[in-house]
Amino acid sequence: MRLFLSDLDKTLLRSDLSLSNFTKEVWNSFNKTLSIATARSYTGAMKLLKGLRLEAPMILLDGVMIANPDGSIIRLNALDKATTDEIIAIAQKEFDELPLIVGHEGESEHFLYPHKLNPHQKELLQNYKNDKRVLGIKDLKGLEKNLKIVYLGDKEKMEAIEQKIQALFNIESKLAKDPYQDCYFLTFLHPLGDKAHALQELEEIIGISPKETTVFGDSLNDIGMFKQSGKAIAVANALPEVKEAADIVLEWSNDEDAVARYLASL
Repeated sequence: MRLFLSDLDKTLLRSDLSLSNFTKEVWNSFNKTLSIATARSYTGAMKLLKGLRLEAPMILLDGVMIANPDGSIIRLNALDKATTDEIIAIAQKEFDELPLIVGHEGESEHFLYPHKLNPHQKELLQNYKNDKRVLGIKDLKGLEKNLKIVYLGDKEKMEAIEQKIQALFNIESKLAKDPYQDCYFLTFLHPLGDKAHALQELEEIIGISPKETTVFGDSLNDIGMFKQSGKAIAVANALPEVKEAADIVLEWSNDEDAVARYLASL
C-alpha cells in the first residue's frame, strides 16, 4: 500500500483556492490512497475539497487533528483552557495583541475572534462571512479544547511574541509569511500538534512505513512532514527552504496543477 499526501494552500489548491477539473479528474481516478495535510480545520478544508473523492483519514490544523472524511475524530492534541488563557493574557499585556482561536467546545467547532482587531485580522475575517463557527468575543478566553492560537502582524512583533511564549510554555509554534496577505502569522499548538507527528500517527493508523509515503508541500510547516516520508515533493512555487528539503522539485506551480500533473505521470 502507498499513501500520497498533499498540503492544500499553494500546493494542491490554486492561488484563488480553487481545484481545476483536471486535478479533480486525476485525483478521483488515482488508484492509490490519497489524502491531505493542511493547516485548515475540517470544516474549512471540506468546503474547498468539494468534488474530490476522500476516503482516507486527513491531517488537519497543522497536525493537531486527524479525522475521517465524515468528520469523526481519530486523534486530537489540544491545548487546555488554562494554558490558552495564560498565553492570551501575556501577549495582550506585553504586546497589545489578541489572537484568533480555533477550538472545540463539546462537539462543536468554533472560530473565535476579539472585538479589537488589527488590520490583518480584519482582512482575514472577510473570508469567513456567514460562517456559523465564527464568533466575536468581547473578553476573549480559551475554549475547552484549543486547537490553534493564531496571531497576525509584522514579522518583528510576531517573532517577539513567539520568543516570549516559547520561553514560558512547552508548546509548538509556527511562524510563516501569510500566503495571501502582506503579514506574518504566528500559530501556537499543542507540543505534538505538527504535521510530522501527525504523519507518523497516520502511518501507524493506516499500517504503512514512511518509505511507502509520498508528500507534497510548499511551506515551512511541510518540512517536518518531508522528513517523515519516503519521498518529499515540492511544487515550483515552494519556499527555497522547502525545495532544499525535498527529494523532487516539480517544474509546475500550484496554479499549473503540479500535484495532479505528477500523479498523472505515475
